[in-house]
Amino acid sequence: MTEHRARVGETTQVEESAQLTSGRVAQRRRTRKAIVDASMTLLNRGIEPSVNDIAAAADVSRRTVYLHFPTLDQLMLDATIGLLSTNTDEALRNIRSADPRVRIAELVRAMGAEITELLPMGRRLVKLTADPPSADTPRREHRRVRWIEWALEPLRDRMSQRQFDELVSSIALVVGWEAFIVLIDVRGLAPDAAVDICARTATTLVDAALRSLENP
Repeated sequence: MTEHRARVGETTQVEESAQLTSGRVAQRRRTRKAIVDASMTLLNRGIEPSVNDIAAAADVSRRTVYLHFPTLDQLMLDATIGLLSTNTDEALRNIRSADPRVRIAELVRAMGAEITELLPMGRRLVKLTADPPSADTPRREHRRVRWIEWALEPLRDRMSQRQFDELVSSIALVVGWEAFIVLIDVRGLAPDAAVDICARTATTLVDAALRSLENP
């Protein structure tokens, strides 16, 4: 009987410890999200926030900010990606077409939506990720690749994995902020024209892939 009670007691302690750990993890996630959300809000207002600004907006201490983000660049990268990705994720949820040509064109237009207002953030994103990554350098998440793969999903069963991957890589060269900025800054195009060229170029690559499937 005593041994049984001991086992029950041990089990209860383990469960309580697991619940406590789970609660702490959830709290850390909420705190991290609050910090990123506060940074996104400040950036969206056109503010170049300091750690003090972000800590005040998130109602946390500077130490807490640094616990989650060792460098301000890492935090700015997460916040910038969050702002630039929100509209694209929402737009893709509303696309019902199964035509990869339509899907890729809509993806480019979604990424380029409100490009004039978001261009400073796009420049920031490229700046923060231009140098080769190191152990302590923030890395950009692969949202663009995920979006392109989504647009091309109707072709996946018709292509080998190598063909599919090569098409994704080809389109990644002409879709995204690097391409927008080259067309706007180097070629001097208006933002809307830059988005249109990227959409047409990506569609041309899909057309070429479709032709190669029809005439192997």
